[in-house]
Order: sequence, then C-alpha cells, then structure tokens
Amino acid sequence: MGTKKLAARIGLLLIAVVAVTAIANAETCYRDDKGRIVTRRRPGYVEVPCPVPGAPTAAGSPEASAANAAPGAGPAGPDRSPPSRVSPLPRPTLSDYAASVAVPDRWRIVDALGYPEQRVDPYNRNLLKADRPVHGDWFFNLSALSDTVFESRQVPTPVGSQSTTGPGSLDVFGRNRQTLLSQTIATEFVYYKGDTVFQPPDYEFRFAPVFNVNHNRAEELDALYVDPARGRVRNDSFFGVQALFADKHLRNVSERFDFDSLRVGIQPFSSDFRGFLFQDDQLGARLFGTRANNRYQYNLAYFRRIEKDTNSGLNDLTQPLRHDDVLIANLYRQDTLVDGFTAQATIAYNRNREDRGTHYDKNGVLVRPAAAGVESPFHYDVVYLGLNGDGHFGSTNLTSSFYSAIGRAERGLLVPSAVDIRAFFGAAELSRDFDWLRPRLSLLYATGSRHPYGNKATGFDAILENPQFAGADSSYWIRQALPLVGGGGVTLSTRNGVLNDLRSSKDEGQSNFVNPGTLLAGIGADADLLPTLRASVNVNSVYFDDTAVLEALRNQGGIDRHIGYDVSLSLVYRPLMSQNIVARASYARLIPGAGFKALFPNQQPSYVLLNVILAY
Repeated sequence: MGTKKLAARIGLLLIAVVAVTAIANAETCYRDDKGRIVTRRRPGYVEVPCPVPGAPTAAGSPEASAANAAPGAGPAGPDRSPPSRVSPLPRPTLSDYAASVAVPDRWRIVDALGYPEQRVDPYNRNLLKADRPVHGDWFFNLSALSDTVFESRQVPTPVGSQSTTGPGSLDVFGRNRQTLLSQTIATEFVYYKGDTVFQPPDYEFRFAPVFNVNHNRAEELDALYVDPARGRVRNDSFFGVQALFADKHLRNVSERFDFDSLRVGIQPFSSDFRGFLFQDDQLGARLFGTRANNRYQYNLAYFRRIEKDTNSGLNDLTQPLRHDDVLIANLYRQDTLVDGFTAQATIAYNRNREDRGTHYDKNGVLVRPAAAGVESPFHYDVVYLGLNGDGHFGSTNLTSSFYSAIGRAERGLLVPSAVDIRAFFGAAELSRDFDWLRPRLSLLYATGSRHPYGNKATGFDAILENPQFAGADSSYWIRQALPLVGGGGVTLSTRNGVLNDLRSSKDEGQSNFVNPGTLLAGIGADADLLPTLRASVNVNSVYFDDTAVLEALRNQGGIDRHIGYDVSLSLVYRPLMSQNIVARASYARLIPGAGFKALFPNQQPSYVLLNVILAY
C-alpha cells in the first residue's frame, strides 16, 4: 500500500471519530428531513435525544437506520434512497428578511414610477376623472359638455291674429321661415366613495347644472310670443339643474356583487330602451339593483314632475312642483330566448291632478288646459302595461316595444263628461350589420280616436316621450313641432316626439288620449364611410290612424290619413374617433301627402341642422 493511500485512510478515520465524538458529547441533537441525527439545528428539524455510544437501538428506528448507514448515505431501508446533497449554506430565517416598504395605496404606485398627470387629458391619469382618490376611498369626477345647435327650418306658421309685418297678408298661412341658435353648457360633478370595479359606489353625490342661451327669429308675429308687441326675435337664457341626487349602496346580496341601491333627488330615468313612454330628469326616489349574477335588473321608482322652462326645456326649480306623479316598476332579464337579447316588463302609473287653475308658458301661451275643444281643467289616472326587448339574434338586431294604456280622464277633448282610456302602442326596429353598413326597417303604430265625441278615449299618448327611433336625430317629423293651425293652440306632434297627440306642449302640457294616432313605416341605413365619418339616410312614410278628431277640430271633412314622406340625410364626423368632438350636419324634408296638404296647403316644410358637441 502506498504512503498516499495510507494517509487518506487515516484522515477519513480521524474525521469519523471526531463526528461520533461530537454527537456523543452533544447535549441536544436533531433529526433532519432524511431521518439522520445531527447536532446543528435548521428550520424544520425536530429535537431528539442524542445517541449514547455503544447503546443498543430499536430495530427499524430512524436512529438504528442512521447508525447502520454508511457515512454520507441516506436512511437505511428496503429501497435504500440515494445519498442526499445538502447545501452547506444555512437556510434563511425570518430575521434574514428586510422590512417591507409601505405604499400609500395601489393608485399611487404609478406616481412612484414617474408617470406624469395631466388635468386636461381625460384618457390618461387624471385626478378630475376619478383615476385615483382625492382622499381615502373618495373619488371625484368632473364632466363638461358644450352643445351648439343651429337650425334653419320651415314650419307652417299662421298670419298674426292681431297684426302682421307683411303687407297684404290676409291668408291663413304666412311666411314659414324660422331660425334657431342655441348654446348649452352642461357640467356634472360626481363625488363618490368605493372601488367601483365590481360593485356600485358605497355613496354617490351628483350635481349637474346646465346653462342655455338661445336666439330665435321668425318672419311672422305671434310665432314666438302671444303679444305681437314683443316682435319677431326672441333672445332668452336659462339656468337649470338636471341632476341633484344622493345614492346609497344598501347591500350586496351575492358573492358576485348583486346589489340593492337607493337614489333620491333629481335623476335621469328612462322607462324603456328607446324612450317611448317616459324619459326625463325628474325629482324622485328610486330603488334599484341586480340579481342572479346581473342577469336580472329591477327598478322601483316614484317621481313628482318639475315644471320645465319653455324655451330651453330645462328643469325650472323656481316654479312649484306639478301635481303630476309617476310611479314605475320594471324588470329586465338578459339572455331571454337567446343569448344577447334582453327582455323588459314595465308597469307605470301616471296620476295627474292639475284640474285647478290654468298655466301659461313663458311666451304667454295657454298650455294647461290645452286651448282646444272643451278647454277646461281636468285630471286623469292612467296605467301603462309594457313589454320591451332589445338585442340581437345572431347578426340580426331587434328592438321592440309594446304598451297598453288603461285609465280614466275627468273629461274628453271634445266632451265635458268622463271618458275611459283604452289605447295601444307598438314599435319595432329590425336591422342587420354588414361590415360597415347597417340597413334597418322601422314600424310604429299608436291607436287613434275613432269616436271623439264618445265616452272612450282610444288615442295613445305617452307621459313624456323622447324617442330614439327611425332616424330621430335628423327626421323632420320627429324633430319639429307642427302647430295645428286653425284647430286650436295645440300641435300635431311635439318637438322631439313621434306621436300625433294634439298636446299643447310635451314639457308643460298634459297627456291627451283623444288624438288621431300614428302609423309610421320606414327604411334607413347607417354607413361608416370612414372610421371618423358616418352617413345616415332615412325615409319614413307617416299616417294618421284616424282623422275624425282632426275633422272635428278643424271643422273640415275628408282629411286623408297619409301625412307624407319624411326624408332625411345626416353626416356625423368624429375627428378623434371618440365622443369628445362630434359634428353633425342634417337635412330633412317632409314631402306632403294628401292629409298634410288638406291641413297645410301650399307648404313644403324642411330644415337644416348643424350641431357641434365638445365633451370632457
């Protein structure tokens, strides 16, 4: 045996002796994760008695296995595991970790990364757009909108009754040109608490003041004021409040954040998808929420209507509240019949008690009661039962709405005795998307009164309609109010309304269920010519359902049902491909039918609209 091999063996023997001696002399030993007895403690090792040299150990025990194992080998056993390789570095302990650095909240992590904030940019981090809390869990959101409208329109206009500026104007109809320039500045301040990623805010306070200034010019006296001394030009301004409410998140009712909330104050509300029955910003209380993972949504609402400003249509808080109450309960269900189609059931009750005194608008026009027929104050109670739907069946889109009106009015339009209200409304719009083109078909029917002197009122009327239907933004028939010249101080259809309801005013007048009704069939299309440019065209054929009440008011027989063809074209330009800048140009013409010619001979109504919206 060589000297080097002998030296190596002697060295190994000395190491073994030292290790055994250390274990024997140690007061405390530990069992490692391989079952071996060691003297150095590490995380996870269990304290055990140190073995005594020469003492017998129980067969099969970890100590016996360790004692019988070769140096460096794993625990003995039938399968004899391969030797373990343990790092000579000790495992880290809790004291080895540095203390964490506190961050104020998760929204300010971006601040620490050095991203700047720009208050004029609504799309990047902005304190004014609720991208981070102003304090605690409270956020603030500011919105501002500028809406500029210019209209040049031709509307059937009577010659001034007391005097006229046109020499020789002896006919019933005068010059029909009118122009409107309106500027609206709307702001909205929202202050709310809570992270709204999955659930509504815990608390929300909203305030939306709106300022409007408008300029109107007409060619005939009495077109803008009852008093002819006030001239043919009207400049007006008004400040209104369109939202002022508090919202309280009452509770979550499921782990998926279905909830109940209560909102009290002036708030926006729409009874259906297209605003056929009631769409307005009114004072009320609303309980609303969701169920079944947001598949069901419900509303229970009560509103007491606010008087409107005549020339701007804004809420006038300087006037007493109207004696006109609206109660609505509705239920939405998503994915009805097929995925992607939402059905809605609605019950609405309109209780009107404006049967004492009279009300004149800002321009001196009698609006309650309407200056037509019996012309005496009255009240009514009406219940609306509705079924609505909106969504798609594959690539085909469908919006539908059906209402039945049942109630009683203290008097009819032409009779002083009470009348029973029995009326019906239905509308549907069918469309389909072909890449950049969406053609659509529209159909609307509202029943009219066949016997205006009877005890039943069968003409359908809404509470306050604002229909988004059949090209409403550009349609002449829907956009403009047509006065029933020679039939009293009422209109055939009101501004931003589709129904022939013979009301004095949509905003300030009462509902009227003795009317000629409406039938509309239309075709149209929206074409995205560019990502920033959309063109829309609509052709609607409009009819009266029955002309008996018109013939009675005008004392004129043989009025045809066909009103005419409403043709319109509009271009919408969004240079930023967003809603921040929207410019619209529209042209519409009503091609008279036999019924329109009988009511308004030698009239060719049309209008041009220019509209620019800037939003922040």
